[in-house]
Amino acid sequence: MIKKKVVMLGSFAVGKTSLVQQFVNSIFSEKYQTTIGVKIDQKNVNLNGQEVNLLLWDIHGNDDYQKVKPAYLMGASGCFVVIDGTRKASLNVANELIETVNSTVPNAVVLILINKSDLKDEWEIDTFDIDNLKSRGFQIIETSAKTNTGVDDAFTTLTKLMLS
Repeated sequence: MIKKKVVMLGSFAVGKTSLVQQFVNSIFSEKYQTTIGVKIDQKNVNLNGQEVNLLLWDIHGNDDYQKVKPAYLMGASGCFVVIDGTRKASLNVANELIETVNSTVPNAVVLILINKSDLKDEWEIDTFDIDNLKSRGFQIIETSAKTNTGVDDAFTTLTKLMLS
């Protein structure tokens, strides 16, 4: 079995923990719980007959008071950078985190998730922002941890990219 470390990165309250819980346990909670430090989950996935053990590092939100420690990223094969579609400021944090990933684990696959697609009419992230990310070579998946939209697709896509 292949083991792959995946880190969940983003601003506070973008839905990193909710995405992991939806993927691993098929649950969503409306109750917000701040992640302190890092929470590690794992899930085995089968991709074209290949068993892959995903070690999911759900890292605290990056903000003015607490920055993601590069040590958390060491050994990562893949990174989700999560943006809250309803909060433009989370895009700026995402750009900072992408730089941290590129300098710390330059060979890690980065996949951008724009979360909260169930609230699309409230999004502050627009097509210009999305096109800008795409023009920089990033693959983007719109997700909703609440409705389970795009969650399995995101983890499957990242797993495929890490194996290729």
